Amino acid sequence: MVSHNGSNKPASIRVAAVGDLHVKDASRGLLQPLLQQIAHDADVLVLCGDLTDHGQPEEAKVLVAELAAGAKMPIVAVLGNHDYESNKAGEVRQILCDAGLHLLDGDAAEVKGVGFAGVKGFAGGFGRGTLSAFGESAVKDFVTEALNEAMKLEAALLRLRTPSRIAVLHYAPIRGTVENEPLEIFAFLGCSRLEEPINRYQVTACVHGHAHNGAPEGKTAAGVPVFNVALPLMRKLFPDRPPFRILEVPIAAPAIPEAQAPAAQGAVESRV
Repeated sequence: MVSHNGSNKPASIRVAAVGDLHVKDASRGLLQPLLQQIAHDADVLVLCGDLTDHGQPEEAKVLVAELAAGAKMPIVAVLGNHDYESNKAGEVRQILCDAGLHLLDGDAAEVKGVGFAGVKGFAGGFGRGTLSAFGESAVKDFVTEALNEAMKLEAALLRLRTPSRIAVLHYAPIRGTVENEPLEIFAFLGCSRLEEPINRYQVTACVHGHAHNGAPEGKTAAGVPVFNVALPLMRKLFPDRPPFRILEVPIAAPAIPEAQAPAAQGAVESRV
């Protein structure tokens, strides 16, 4: 790619996003066709949680081996709820970090000129149905977890100084990308509290997983595009295409640091 000013500097990078790989021992070798296609089509890979099936370190090792064989490229990732299932998320995290992944949990990373801010996120519902911290202590603890995840995302976005910024989540920040799931479980698929920092810092795009039967895309109230890249959803909706989303993310000159992060520049283009 050549920038519009005629230089050899890329005008954009291609970001491949997919979530919910649910890797287990039986996954050995099965991800290679997917990863090889991603390596061919993209410059950066983003993994949106549920990297393992039950949060076992052995599953994380299988994933690392698959990535090493098929996706020799920068990888940005967040964990999902399945990665916490066995109470060994710390071990899973260490295995992935030792393998060179940018594993984000309230952290920010700049890769090839694009900023990435990531958290797992949490549940709690959307809009007027968002759970409030009232009543029993268990309810307050639940809401506190959602608030903490939103604050971690805000802190990560605040640290970025790149004009293009991608928010990486597991849980959905808007109702639009969980539509088609049973209404009864909407509140467990994401939370509007995650949308607030995305709008405030004018993120270029947001990617998430978790909703295996949701909708592939939507927008926040401020117009930020949100993409549900859960692997089962991609396979179901686009059976004739590789099951991942490609975002063409513009690269611009670094912004001057200010008290508040600068507005994102340029529009992201996406395809599956």
